[in-house]
Amino acid sequence: MLFNSLHFLVFFPVVVALYFGLPPRWRGPLLLLASYYFYMSWRAVYALLLLGTTLVDYYSGYRMSQFTTKRDRRPYLYLSLVSNLGTLFVFKYFNFFRDAAGQVAGSLHLPFAPGPALGLLLPVGVSFYTFQSVGYIIDVYQGRLEAERNFGRFALFVAFFPQLVAGPIERGGHMLPQFRRTHAFDYQRVASGLRLMAWGLFKKVVVADRLALLVNPVFNNPRQHSEGLLLVLATLAFTFQIYGDFSGYTDLARGTARVLGFDFNLNFRQPYLAASVPEFWRRWHVSLSSWFRDYLYIPLGGSRVDPARAYGNLLAVFLISGLWHGANWTFVVWGALHGVYLVISTWARPLRERLARLTGLVAHPALRHGLGVSVTFILVAYAWIFFRANSLSDAIFISQHLLSGWNGLDGRKVGTLLLDFSQHYRPELVMAALGVLIMLLVEYLGRARSLQAWVAAQPFSVRWASYASLTLLILYLGIFNSTSFIYFQF
Repeated sequence: MLFNSLHFLVFFPVVVALYFGLPPRWRGPLLLLASYYFYMSWRAVYALLLLGTTLVDYYSGYRMSQFTTKRDRRPYLYLSLVSNLGTLFVFKYFNFFRDAAGQVAGSLHLPFAPGPALGLLLPVGVSFYTFQSVGYIIDVYQGRLEAERNFGRFALFVAFFPQLVAGPIERGGHMLPQFRRTHAFDYQRVASGLRLMAWGLFKKVVVADRLALLVNPVFNNPRQHSEGLLLVLATLAFTFQIYGDFSGYTDLARGTARVLGFDFNLNFRQPYLAASVPEFWRRWHVSLSSWFRDYLYIPLGGSRVDPARAYGNLLAVFLISGLWHGANWTFVVWGALHGVYLVISTWARPLRERLARLTGLVAHPALRHGLGVSVTFILVAYAWIFFRANSLSDAIFISQHLLSGWNGLDGRKVGTLLLDFSQHYRPELVMAALGVLIMLLVEYLGRARSLQAWVAAQPFSVRWASYASLTLLILYLGIFNSTSFIYFQF
C-alpha cells in the first residue's frame, strides 16, 4: 500500500477514526493490526518475516534484561545479529555475493561451482525495520535502554506502519515511551499533520514523479542520449527527483504519525544547502547516517584513533552504507565515492583554511559558503549518477560523456537539443520546472517548518486559500499512477 494510492486514502481515515473512537486500551492492538494489514498489502507471506524479527528481538531483549553484565548478555546480542543480518544476507545479498565470487574465481581461473541463484523477492522495507530492531537490541545490550516487556508494544515499535517500509529509522528510546502514552484528539496537531502530508504528497506526485518522466528515458537508454548537455540535465533532474521522492515520503510518514499523536525525528535538513560533504550527511537521511555513526563508525574507533585508521573507518562505513542501499556494484561505487569525499574533506581541512586565508576568502564568509555549497552540490550530483544508473557500465558511459559536445555549443545548438528532447516531454518539462521552483521557494527560502507556522497563524480565509492552492497544484500537476517510492526498493 502506497501513501499516494487510493487504497491508503481509504485506509488512513478509517484507522484514524477507529483510533480516536476506541478506548485507550484498544488503540495499541488496533495500530498493530493496521500496521500488519498495511505491510501484508504488498505480499502477505512476508509478514511472517516481520513477525520472526519481532519474536527473536523481543526474546533477545527480554533475556538481556535479566543479566547485568555484557558478558552474560552477549549470546543474545549475537542471536539477534545473526538472525537479522542473516535474513538480510539471504534475501538481499546472497545472489550478489554468489555472482561476485564466481567472477573472482573466473578471473583467477579457479574451479568454482556457485550453485543456483535464490529466486526470492526482496521484502519491502526489510532493511529499514531490521536496522531499527538491531539498534534497539544494541541499546539494550549497552545498557542505554531498558528492554520492553510488553510484547504488543515492542511489536508495534518494529511494525508501526507510517515508517515501516522507508523510515525514518527510529530509536527505541524515542518511540517506545510514545507508545505508552494516551494520545487525545488534538485539532491543531491533526491539522499540522495533514498539512505536512499534503506537502509530502506535492513533492512526490508533482516534483518527483514528473521529474521521473525526464530522468528515466535518459538513464534507461544513456547511449541514445549521449550529448553531454542532456546527460547533465538528466543528472540534475534526478538530484531533485530523489530529494522530492524521499523527503516527500518522510513528510508523509511524519504527517501520518503526527495525526495519530506521534512524533518522528527530522530526516532531512535542507541537504543541498550543505557547504561540505560531511555537512551533507548531517542533513541527508539523518536517521540512517546517525545509525551508522552510532552503531558502526564509533564502535570501530571513529575519529579517536590514528588518522590512517580513522580514514579506513570512514571508507568502511560508506562502503557498507552503499551496499545497504542495494546489492549492486553501482551502490558500492556510490558509497565509495562518498567515503573518498569524506576522507579528502577531513584530510584537506587545514589546507582549505590556509587557502582561504591566502585568497582572502576568510574576509568574505558569504562567498566562501557559496563556493562550498556549489562544490558540494556538484560532487553529490555526480555521485547520484552511480546511484541511479541501471548498471556500472551505464554509469561509466554517462560519466565519460558528461562533457561531450560542449565545444562550440551555442544558443542555437542548445535550443535544438532541448527541442528534440522535449518533443515528447514538453508538458513534463514545464510542469516539472514549476514544481521544482515551488519546492525550492518553500523549502529553501520560506523554510517549510516556518511556512507551516505562518500558515497556521493566518486568518481562516488565508489558511484555506493556501490549502486550496496546494490542493489544486497537486490535482493539476500531480501524476496519480501510484508510482512506488524510490527507497522502497531498499
